[in-house]
Amino acid sequence: MRVVRRRVRHAAIVTVVVLSVLTGTAFLARSNQHHLAYHPSRGPLPAAAATLAGAEDVTLTTSDGLRLTSWFVPPAAGAPAREQAVLVAHGNGGDLAGRAGLASELADRGFAVLLLGYRGFAGNPGTPCEAGLLRDAAAAQQELADRGFGPERTLYLGESIGTGVVTGLAAEVPPAGLVLRSPFTSFEDVARTIAPLPRPLLRFLLDRNVYPLAAQAAVSDVPTTVIQGSADEVVPASQSSAVAEAAGNLFEHVVIEGARHNEARWHGPTVADAVARLGDAVAGT
Repeated sequence: MRVVRRRVRHAAIVTVVVLSVLTGTAFLARSNQHHLAYHPSRGPLPAAAATLAGAEDVTLTTSDGLRLTSWFVPPAAGAPAREQAVLVAHGNGGDLAGRAGLASELADRGFAVLLLGYRGFAGNPGTPCEAGLLRDAAAAQQELADRGFGPERTLYLGESIGTGVVTGLAAEVPPAGLVLRSPFTSFEDVARTIAPLPRPLLRFLLDRNVYPLAAQAAVSDVPTTVIQGSADEVVPASQSSAVAEAAGNLFEHVVIEGARHNEARWHGPTVADAVARLGDAVAGT
């Protein structure tokens, strides 16, 4: 009987230790969840003008008091006069310099461009999270409005996690049009494809990063373009297609055969031409 009791006591102690380790690991992962969701460059950001002719550094002030370096790129000389702007929210990695090619393509098509510099990225203060990035995007939208590009003259362009940022912003401040490159149905859905954990544990770990993109797109009447690669290895193509199907006002669904998640083509004419088509369609509306 004593042997049985000792075994039961031993099993209970082992169980408590294992649960304590797992709980501690979960809490540790949750406290550092921004490192799981975001992968910013840590190096200094070069001056905008040194990277793009005519570009300028701008400082955005967020509603919670952060000052974020971003880039404003005017329409290229000789480009068609559009009187429209594009607010660009990039993915969860890198910095603005990596989007210089896309900004140049958009400027060549007559758009003014604001490349949003997130909190915690490339020397900017703060720690990235969904609520924080939405504040950053709102500050960028206000910067464009101050320059004469109100939301009715602005297109929001998001890539990857940036699609969640601009869709969330569009729910608060609807733009003229919305362009989503490699969107996911929700952050939880895309996270489950990478880490197939039990749903309650995954929700606990994700904490403040929800990005309910498909649900928000479904109730929006903003003209929306969805662009995706058929071979995306990060965001399943089925999720991007589901966002297109859910969109309350789908303008165009562009599928690039064989394209993966991180390719140079996403910073070239493929996306810029789609933005221009949407810009043409909503001009004057």
